[in-house]
Amino acid sequence: MIGASLLAGSLLVVGTTVADAQTRPTLGPYGYGAVKLGMTVTQAKKTGGVVKKLSGDGGCSGWDLKDFPTPKDSVGVFISPKVGLAAIFAAKGMRTPEGVGIGSTAKQMKTAYPHIKKDVHDFYVITVPGNKKAYYTFGVTRGKVTEYGIALNKQDCFN
Repeated sequence: MIGASLLAGSLLVVGTTVADAQTRPTLGPYGYGAVKLGMTVTQAKKTGGVVKKLSGDGGCSGWDLKDFPTPKDSVGVFISPKVGLAAIFAAKGMRTPEGVGIGSTAKQMKTAYPHIKKDVHDFYVITVPGNKKAYYTFGVTRGKVTEYGIALNKQDCFN
């Protein structure tokens, strides 16, 4: 009986730890989990972490992270035939390794990335700490991060 109670208790602890880990997914500095920037379509599919949504007709194809489907007319991942996996856009609940995500304040973002700058499209952009081949882009509305993503510097899927 004591052994069964200890086993049940340890399963409960493991379940809680797994649940906590799943509520704090990290996007960056190289991608999300096994899905990494620069992967070919074949490599990305082999991870089991992406689902195809748009063919791209010879250009960039649109995908979703399997665990984070996007609405019908959007995608969360772009894969370029030239540079591979070019960009991943964050789902609600994802954070950068520095702790910034959708819902963070602009002040928290600027504290985490003191050298961040606005681009011509009014997005905040900075080189990813620990990955000079990629950048983060953050959309901010009314002082809160409303969207963010990670992309290769040489991505060719969008402006």
